[in-house]
Amino acid sequence: MPQPDFNLYLITDRKLTQGRDLCAVVEQALDGGVKAIQLREKDLSGKEIFELADKLSVLCHRYDAKLFVNDRIDVALAVDAAGVQLGKSSLPIETARALMGSEKSIGYSTHSLAEAKRAEHEGADFILFGPVYFTASKAAYGAPQGLTPLKEVVAKVALPVYAIGGIKAATLAETIHTGVRGVALISAIIGAGDPTAEAKKILSMMAR
Repeated sequence: MPQPDFNLYLITDRKLTQGRDLCAVVEQALDGGVKAIQLREKDLSGKEIFELADKLSVLCHRYDAKLFVNDRIDVALAVDAAGVQLGKSSLPIETARALMGSEKSIGYSTHSLAEAKRAEHEGADFILFGPVYFTASKAAYGAPQGLTPLKEVVAKVALPVYAIGGIKAATLAETIHTGVRGVALISAIIGAGDPTAEAKKILSMMAR
């Protein structure tokens, strides 16, 4: 199973683009050095998700980046994406693995140490953990976890861990210092006035 080779995981939200075309914003982020995109537009139909995934797949291929599709294993396979991002309302990890094979990556979104350990046991390739800080997009998943539970997950789970939820340039250093493999961002880049510049800035901060 492929190990993730990226440290910045950009998650889409077309409602945060300030009216700009989502693919154009993603391309700007790719131009800034982002190497992994998760297509996460849960309210779109299967056809709409497929059409968007198809466009993003072309972009990711052009920039040598990986595309992951949230939940939709069928769409991920249809556009030959790098993998899927699953969560507790998705198909089981074992089912996804049987459908996708060992060459595709499976990310899993977790909100507790128990969920993280279960994802590891069931064969996920990497996990997201959060929300670390308050963010409107993750408010439905409960109160911010903070850095202490994040550190515990990093210490007790062998999988690469990506922190998610309200991470901005100002909180990047303290988040990285927990030992995470990387961070997953939405609004910090998708909602930025200049997604290319913002991606470059965050990547250079992470490289330090």
